[in-house]
Parts: sequence; structure tokens; C-alpha cells
Amino acid sequence: MTETLRTSTSSAGSGKQPPGSGGITPKGLKGGQLGLLAVVVLGISTIAPAYTLTSALGPTVNEVGLQLPVIFLIGFIPMILVSLAYRELNADSPDSGTTFTWVTKAFGPWVGWMGGWGLLAANIIVLSNLAGVAVDFFYLFLSQLTGNEGLAELADNKALNVLTCFVFVALAVWVSYRGLHATKVVQYGLVGFQLLVLGLFVAMAFANWSASGTAIPFSWAWFDVTKVETFSQVAAGISLSIFVYWGWDVCLTLNEETANGRKTAGVAGTLTAVIVLGIYLLVSIATMMFAGLGDTGNGLNNTEIHENIFTALASPIMGPFAILMSLAVLSSSAASLQSTFMSPARGLLAMGHYGALPQRFGKVSRKFATPGFATIVAGVVSAGFYAVMHVVSENVLNDTIVSLGLMICFYYGLTALACAWYFRHSVFSSARNFILRLLCPVLGGVGLFVVFFQTAVDSMAPEFGSGSEVFGVGLVFILGVGILVLGAVFMLVMSRVRPAFFRSETLRKDTPALVVPE
Repeated sequence: MTETLRTSTSSAGSGKQPPGSGGITPKGLKGGQLGLLAVVVLGISTIAPAYTLTSALGPTVNEVGLQLPVIFLIGFIPMILVSLAYRELNADSPDSGTTFTWVTKAFGPWVGWMGGWGLLAANIIVLSNLAGVAVDFFYLFLSQLTGNEGLAELADNKALNVLTCFVFVALAVWVSYRGLHATKVVQYGLVGFQLLVLGLFVAMAFANWSASGTAIPFSWAWFDVTKVETFSQVAAGISLSIFVYWGWDVCLTLNEETANGRKTAGVAGTLTAVIVLGIYLLVSIATMMFAGLGDTGNGLNNTEIHENIFTALASPIMGPFAILMSLAVLSSSAASLQSTFMSPARGLLAMGHYGALPQRFGKVSRKFATPGFATIVAGVVSAGFYAVMHVVSENVLNDTIVSLGLMICFYYGLTALACAWYFRHSVFSSARNFILRLLCPVLGGVGLFVVFFQTAVDSMAPEFGSGSEVFGVGLVFILGVGILVLGAVFMLVMSRVRPAFFRSETLRKDTPALVVPE
């Protein structure tokens, strides 16, 4: 028996509703530019396996030790549950605003605005982090290429580091501004190269692990979560592992520009997450077996190598091919820096389009059919955030990663719960709807909010993260919770400046009708 969903936004989804009707309306983006393969490649690029692993392996091992593989698996569970919620919402109401749009339709404009803010904040934080990794590996690559070790130390010069970061951000903004065709050309090459090098790294680590002085044998006990001592460690580990999966939702952000966006974008998001899980398990197991968990030398508990694990391990594992790993992480972070701009730019576009932000954010470039102004703003803010963080944080990469986990838990969890509430009248109409519209979203959303609150409480301690603090409060808490509070303040300002959205005149709260047999 087939089923049809009668919804109050059926015409909006096809772009037929007039502006100001309160339904979903087109924004001027060019449709049909991407197929399934292109969207998956862009999803993998945004996640950036080489970049995320070199940034997150050390801090995660520091929290959970040998249980790293099982933490990656546990962190994947809420991701796959949330991705199913995204698929359901996208099939009903494809919109580039994703979390902002869907949470507004489920819970109303105030909660929807905060969901959009959480998405934007997460992207701004990660863009600054991506730029930082790109800068480090750029100078490392120059050092390895020329044989001049002094070039790698240039990354420690704060002024030069920030200036180089600005150059990388400007290049990424330029490519993003020019549209999806330019983006695809860049991404196919960069993503293919980083995956090839990661495969070589894993193969050589497995082949040479016993020759390493710090090697440990593989054990199935690494998949036993009961060996983690406290729930706080589990929460911190999951928060960090969530960071390494984050980015698949860019596939949904591109739904208005994807061929058959209602279906393709959702499938691409889930497929991207599954592929990345396989990559992470292979790399983490190979790395642990070769390097061990010592706190000196190449041991994964050596805090001196936590910012860039692959910098320390590439030479021992890959020998003369180590320069390829430096180039892979550089290309990974640069590629993700560019592709990640698509999400906040389209989020800002949607918020401007529906009147939640000044109208200028809703403008699309006539020549390139991209959210030009929003892309430039995202670039300026992320570069500025990186510059400030580089001054106040002792370990800018680690602190931004942990605070990013808070942002991700917040807006992913909110989107998942919005799915359950939005479809509440149809969840008992079939077993499929019960599982995909109620059970999976609620489990995923509640799980993420539990991690959010646990990490927020723990991060108040001054010693949490890098040990940076502001007036005795941990910097991670200031970043994660403080940015949400700042969003609430900004929302109150916008409610005075742009009241139509907050009166549900531009995007209304609504619910699909019951699913009825055809």
C-alpha cells in the first residue's frame, strides 16, 4: 500500500507559494546542479577525515584511552539517528535553511532562530579551526619540501599565523562565491587525494606496527565501553567523536541545488556518515597499534603532539612518503574550509530570506547564483574569531574542537526533536513512521542533549580543555554556552528590528496532516 502525505507546505516545497505567505519559498539558488556522487564528495570534504583525525585523535584518546574505537561507534549512533530525522524533514520540506527552517516550522520562530544560530556558530567555530590546521600544515609542508626545518616554526609566529589564515579564508570565500561548478572541480581532486593518502597511511601502519617501539597488539576490549571509568569521560569522548562526524548535514543544506533534492540530499547525508565511520575505525585502530598510548614520544597520550597527531606519526609510519600526509591534511583542511562555507552561507541566506536577519543576507548573486553577501560575512566573522582565539587560548585547536561539540549537540539535538514534534500526528500511522519519525529522532535528540549538558557542566572547570580560563571559568564553557547566550541577546535585538518573522508572518509554525492511504 502506498501512502501520501498531505501537508500544508506541499505547494511551498515546489516553490509556488508567494513570498510572505508563511510557507517555504525559493531563494534564487540554481537547482539540479548536483547529483548523488557530487553531494557525497562535498559531504566527505566538509567532514575532512584527514583534518578531523589529526585534530581529534589526541584529545579523544586523552579522555577515553584504549576505548577510542568504541567511542567512535557510540558517537556514530546519535549521528545516524539524527541523519534519519534530517531525511524525513528534507523529504517533506526541502530548504537550504535546514535546522533554522525545520525547527521554526515545528516549534515556532523563537526556537527556530536559536537553532539557526547554533548551526551558524558551529560553522564559524569550525571554519576558524580549519584555517588554523591549514596554516600549520602549510608551513610544515614547505619545511619538508625544502628541507628547511625553520619554515615549520613560522606557524608559531602569531602575527604571521593569523595573516596566513586570512589568506586561506579569502581564497575559500572566493571559490565558494563563484558557485558550485568551481567548488566541484576543486573538491573532486582534493577529496580523492586525501582518501588515497589515508589508505596508504593505514596500510603502512598495519604492515609496520610490530617494528614500532611503542606498539600494542589489537584487542577486542577496545570496543568495551564499560572499561571507561566515568560517564563524564564517555560524554567528553562522545562530544569529541561527534566533532569528527560533523559536516554530513551540508548534504541537506544543498537540497535546493541538488537533482531530486527531496530524496538525493537525505540519502547522501546518511551515506556520507557511514563511509566516514569506516574510515575512522580503520585509521584509529592502525594508529593505536603503531603508536601506543604512552605520554612521551609518539605515544597518543603525549599532549605535545595532540594538535596534529599526523605530524608526529607520518615519518615513523610512512618514511619518505611522510610529505604526502602533510599535503593530505593541508588539502583536507583547505578543501573543508572551502566546502564548509556553503552551510553558514545558505543558513544566513535562509534567515535573511525569511526575515530573521537583515534583508541583505537573503540576496543571491545574479552571476553565480550563490549567497554572495552571506558567504563574505561568514568569511569575515570566522577569520576574526580565529584571530581572537589565537590570542586568548593556550591551545586554540583543542578548545575550539570541544566547544564545537557543544554547538553540534545543541542544533543536531534540536533538529531531531523538531522532527518528532513536527510529524507527531503521523507517527502511529505505520511502523515505518514510528521508527523514523519518533523513535530514532527522540533517541538521537535526547542523547545529544544529555552529552551537551554533561559537557557544559564539566567545562566550567578552569582546567577543562587546554586550561585557559576567563575569571576562573573554563574557556570551553565561555565559548560553547556564552555563544548561545549571545545568540539569545542578538535574537531579542532582531525581534525588534525584524518583527515580521517573530510574528510568524514570513515562516509559520505548522504541522503536516495525518498520513492517509492513497
